[in-house]
Amino acid sequence: MSPEQYVQEKAAASGSSFYYAFLFLPPPRRAAITAFYAFCREVDDVVDETQDAGVAATKLAWWRKEVASAFAGQPSHPVMKALMPHTASHDIRLEHLNAVIEGCEMDLQQTRYLDFPGLQRYCHLVAGVVGEVASGIFGRTRPQTVDYAHKLGLAMQLTNIIRDVGDDARRGRIYLPVNELQQFGVKASEILLRSKPWGYSDRFTALMKFQAERAHQLYDEALALLPEVDRAAQKPGLMMANIYRALLVEIERENFQVLHQRIALTPLRKLWIAMKTNWRGR
Repeated sequence: MSPEQYVQEKAAASGSSFYYAFLFLPPPRRAAITAFYAFCREVDDVVDETQDAGVAATKLAWWRKEVASAFAGQPSHPVMKALMPHTASHDIRLEHLNAVIEGCEMDLQQTRYLDFPGLQRYCHLVAGVVGEVASGIFGRTRPQTVDYAHKLGLAMQLTNIIRDVGDDARRGRIYLPVNELQQFGVKASEILLRSKPWGYSDRFTALMKFQAERAHQLYDEALALLPEVDRAAQKPGLMMANIYRALLVEIERENFQVLHQRIALTPLRKLWIAMKTNWRGR
């Protein structure tokens, strides 16, 4: 299997909303974003699929060395072999990849965030930087497009956090800020129980509505930052934004029943949203 086939299979197997946006890119850009996304999946899977934190830390340390070796001209992993031909043309830098690894390392080091500014630091590493790299691959001409990409990454990561409250609780993690749990009178133990109906309450619903309103506001702020001159090039990002926002609306319709299940859009619906965004350009 070639490196290009490896990253293609890695991206397709994830079933991610990102994959549907990639389909509309010209082949060179699609190859670049597919390789970069496969890298993100590889390091994220280290944390999600490795039960021993010590082993996961060792694997992430290996990825740091692999990234350094790849930028020194000696990639060994198929993901890095597929990615390196695109780094210069799309300004993908060593520090970008190390930031993604650092974000995954945070998952090993802490399971709570005291406040939203602390959570923002994590989101910057695992989503904001990813958005910056992706916007460069899609094509941008204005510095303001980087600001748009970072804010959109934050909005999408908050949507992930809302969707995955139950899955994260199963791993002993709560990304909802501690001071906001206290603000709405929700105990961590109620979330960690996960089971229906014990974790659900009017307090929990109010907490989740607060999270969703903030995510919606960030989507609006991000879209307002996107320069018109870069809108056509950034259509794949807009596809992802529309898919994620549709997911957020679906979670709201389900009254935030996210502790005992993982609410998701069907592949057909994701594809339809991507196609509609491609036609409309927004």
